[in-house]
Amino acid sequence: MNLIASILHLDRTAVKALRITDAYSVHRVVYSLFEDVRSDAQKAGSESSGILYADQGGDFHQRTILLLSDRAPASSVDGRHGLVRSRAIPDDFLCHGRYRFKVIVNPTRRDSASRKLVPIKGRESVSDWFMARAPKSWGFAVSPRHLQVDRIQVLQFKDKAQRSVTLSQATVQGVLDVTDPEQFQHSFRCGIGRGRAFGCGLLQLVPLVLSSSI
Repeated sequence: MNLIASILHLDRTAVKALRITDAYSVHRVVYSLFEDVRSDAQKAGSESSGILYADQGGDFHQRTILLLSDRAPASSVDGRHGLVRSRAIPDDFLCHGRYRFKVIVNPTRRDSASRKLVPIKGRESVSDWFMARAPKSWGFAVSPRHLQVDRIQVLQFKDKAQRSVTLSQATVQGVLDVTDPEQFQHSFRCGIGRGRAFGCGLLQLVPLVLSSSI
């Protein structure tokens, strides 16, 4: 599998020096930790960057960002700011049948008339969307009693080309049961849903070995 889990720790000085003010600046800092190994053709074809992350937020003094990547990150940003701690994902990490999970998702659906993507609003609607998508697209199932939608927010920022971006996010957590191991492994490796370049889709997993007690 050759995946690496990392934590980027940013203190107050680093947050200020790196000009972290919105979702795009977090994206910029995270991607600066990695060499871009994709060709121009792969970028044009939307080839995966091999990088997933989840901004854990923080307070006035610090910020923490979780990372999952198919190659090792630098130990700090620009060799000066922040601190990155990394470890390899064990080969048997995805061999369990049940996990406690947390993930930030971009819940959307395509409007049948306009064909545009529209955000899904409300905790109950997000919950229904997530439970419906999970077995079809992501290789796992979640029951309503094991699912919680914690936070819904809308991010607005400008991308590298100064285009306005609006991104809806929901934080979902609970317990999942693997239904398709191969598809599940792909979901962990590549992320789930849309918005992965801006901090969505990283499945944060804890194996539940004694699943009968849940």
